[in-house]
Amino acid sequence: MSKKPVLNIESLTFGYSKEKLLYEEFSLTLYEGEIVTILGPSGSGKSTLFELIAGNLKPMRGKIERERFSQVFQDPYSSFHPTYTIKNQIEDVADMAGYMELCDNMGFDQKLLERRPHELSGGQLQRASIIRALLMKPKLLLADEPTSALDNLIQLDVMKLLLRTLKSVGILMITHDRDLAKWCSDKIIELK
Repeated sequence: MSKKPVLNIESLTFGYSKEKLLYEEFSLTLYEGEIVTILGPSGSGKSTLFELIAGNLKPMRGKIERERFSQVFQDPYSSFHPTYTIKNQIEDVADMAGYMELCDNMGFDQKLLERRPHELSGGQLQRASIIRALLMKPKLLLADEPTSALDNLIQLDVMKLLLRTLKSVGILMITHDRDLAKWCSDKIIELK
């Protein structure tokens, strides 16, 4: 049985001005079970690509088709409301079925879900962000530097967990970590 695409970008052209295009005739197909990594310096359009895929920006030309998606943001503090518990915020967007197993797999104490974002470390909050994204049952996971807030040992555990989800999801990841990209990616796209 062939894998189905979870993201298809055809002839994408986009720039904040017509004189300086970030993307010109850019195409990409990402399949279920695949991880594609975007590498590039700051300002090369990595985060802009995610904004285009999410529908927050409109391309000048081309088309983007995607399945149901969720996102893991680089800065976990900006992705949670400061006054509500983590659990309340996950329940607002996702079914909690399977959260205990996910917490265990990520070495994340379930009691931390009862706390507010400022009561967690950056690494704990990033793991909560990944748990939330996976509980949303996406077909496409957009991961913007998903392990940058984690120490090396936790980074490896988190990436192994993300790779185990690949049976049912395709991952498009942004990272500055070339070694991480080489280790886990089916394809690497380097932006200049």
